[in-house]
Amino acid sequence: MSGPLDDIVATIAETAPDVRGGLAGRRVYESGANPSGETQLAADVYADELLAERLLGVEGVSAYASEERGSVRHSDGNGDGAYRVAVDPLDGSSNLRSNNAMGTLFAVYDEPLPAPGAAVVASGFVLYGPITTMVVARDGTVTESVVEDDGTRRVVDPDLTLPDEPTVYGFGGRVPQWSNAFAAYVEAVESELKLRYGGAMIADVNQVLTHGGVFGYPGLADRPEGKLRLCFEGHPIAHVVESAGGASSNGDRSLLACTPGGLHDRTPLFVGDERYIERLEAALSG
Repeated sequence: MSGPLDDIVATIAETAPDVRGGLAGRRVYESGANPSGETQLAADVYADELLAERLLGVEGVSAYASEERGSVRHSDGNGDGAYRVAVDPLDGSSNLRSNNAMGTLFAVYDEPLPAPGAAVVASGFVLYGPITTMVVARDGTVTESVVEDDGTRRVVDPDLTLPDEPTVYGFGGRVPQWSNAFAAYVEAVESELKLRYGGAMIADVNQVLTHGGVFGYPGLADRPEGKLRLCFEGHPIAHVVESAGGASSNGDRSLLACTPGGLHDRTPLFVGDERYIERLEAALSG
């Protein structure tokens, strides 16, 4: 493979062992917060700085943005590059202290950030679980690989798709903050599927990719706009799941049909088996 998109994916894979290797000594909180007001772990800052430096060094990348920084950082040497990379450097970093799964999430856009979902040309995530795996969506195909200790990738599934029979579900947010319509939807779902929820979106979505089902984080009574960021989480996860034969929604339409008004705009997020997403939208619209 060759070309900027391949180089972007390879750079993230090569950085993954360094991010993972630096977690153990960075479980403490920093004094500052990210632009969304969330307290940063030292590991959040470490992963963000590593990825920014390396991705902005890739030919063809003109800009880097992450949920850990307030504005887009532009490349000094690739100002005319076609691609902009949006990253959640350490999704689920609150799991670090309890030693549960977390990951790195990214989307590559061919328009200036913040960009519409239609501008995503590649996306994916690295999952730091018992082993390190990487899922990449590009040109309508999703590939899953194991990331070795030296950052090389070994493909384990060249065409990852959601299974025909859904098995699992997971929904975020405090139950008392759910709307009545969403709570009724969940009541139906939990009689059909098995609960799998770990508090790191990448890990929870990977359960859906592996076993089929539905994952969501709804708008809440005290946060109707949702918790997750559209550019850094909504678009890339939607692109992965839709490329794998599933569907995404903000409760009304595909997340890839949504355009953020600002870099850190939030959204309700639902992804998974198309039938469950259709039922969700019908439940919320009623």
